[in-house]
Amino acid sequence: MNVSTTVWVATIGILIAAFIFDFVVVDARPHVFGPKQAARWVVAYIIGALLFAVFVWNTYGAEYGQQFLAGWITEYSLSVDNLFVFIVLMSSFAVPEMLKHRVLLIGVAIAIVLRGILIVVGAAAISRFTATFYVFAVFLFYTAVSVWRSHDEEPDPEGNGLIRLVEKYVPTTKEYVDTKFTVKKDGKRFITPLFVVILAVGTTDLLFALDSIPAVFGLTQEPYLVFAANAFALMGLRQLYFLLDGLLAKIIYLARGLAIILGFIAIKLFLEAVEGTTDLHPPHVTIAQSLMFIATVLGVTVITSLIAVRRSPELAMQSEIAQAKEESAEHRGEAIDHLGTEDSQT
Repeated sequence: MNVSTTVWVATIGILIAAFIFDFVVVDARPHVFGPKQAARWVVAYIIGALLFAVFVWNTYGAEYGQQFLAGWITEYSLSVDNLFVFIVLMSSFAVPEMLKHRVLLIGVAIAIVLRGILIVVGAAAISRFTATFYVFAVFLFYTAVSVWRSHDEEPDPEGNGLIRLVEKYVPTTKEYVDTKFTVKKDGKRFITPLFVVILAVGTTDLLFALDSIPAVFGLTQEPYLVFAANAFALMGLRQLYFLLDGLLAKIIYLARGLAIILGFIAIKLFLEAVEGTTDLHPPHVTIAQSLMFIATVLGVTVITSLIAVRRSPELAMQSEIAQAKEESAEHRGEAIDHLGTEDSQT
C-alpha cells in the first residue's frame, strides 16, 4: 500500500479540522452534553469511518478496505474500556458536568498524538524484525487471558505517575475557574484542575494503547490504516461516554467478547510470525475471515448480553459500567484533595 505524503497530510488536516470544528462550534460554550446530542455525533463518526473505508477500498483495493474496517471495529470495541477509567477520573477530579465534553475533547487529542508516536515505533519494529510479531502475539494472548479473568483491578483515581509528579512539583489550585487552564494568584501562576484532568485522560489512554495498537497491527501492517483506525475510534469514543446509561450498560459480556477477539488476533499474529521466520507454511487467516470473525463475536456478545439482561435485569447492576460508577462514587473528589498550593513545590 503506497500512501503518498499528500494523502497523509490531507488525512491529518481533516482530523485537525474536525477537532477545531468541535472546539469552536460544538464546544464554543461549555454545556452539559446530553444523550441525544451524543448519539447524533456517534452516528456521524460511524458514518465518517464507513465513508473512509469506502475511500480506502476504492483507492487502494478491497483488501486494504477490509483491513481498515477490521482494525477500526476492533479498536473501537477495545477503546470502550477507556470509558470505565474516564468515569473514575471525572469523578475523582470532580469535573463539572458542563466541562466534561471539553475534558474528553482535548484529552483525546493528546491521546491521538501519543498513539501516533507509538504507531511509528511499532511500524519501525515490525519492518526491521519480523519476530516482533511473536512479542505482539504473546502480549495479546496474555492480555486476552487477563481481560477474560478480571476487570477487578481498580483504576488509579489520579490517573498515573506523571499526574502525581505534576501535582507534587507544579503549583496547583483546587478550584475550577471556568475553562481556564491556569490562574494567577498574588502574582503567581497556578494550573487548575481542568489542566490536570485533561492531562490525566490523555496520558492514561496510552496504557490502553499498549494493548490495542498491537491488536490492530495484527490485522494490518499498514501504519496509515493503523493510525486512521485509532483516530476514528477515539473520535467516536468521546461521545460514547455520554451514552453509558443506555445500550452500553446492558452489554454485560463485552469483556468476554473482547478477550476472544484478542485471543484470535494473537493466534493470527503467531501464525504470521512462524511463516515469516521459518520454512513452515501454517494456515493463513485472510483479512475477510478476520473481519467476519470479529463482527460475529461482537454480534453474539451484544445479542447474548441483551437477552441475559432482559431475563435477569439485576445482571446490569454487575456490569463493568455499574462497577465503574460505584468506584467513581467511592473516589469522588479524591484527586482534588491532593491538589493545592501549599503542598506543591516550584
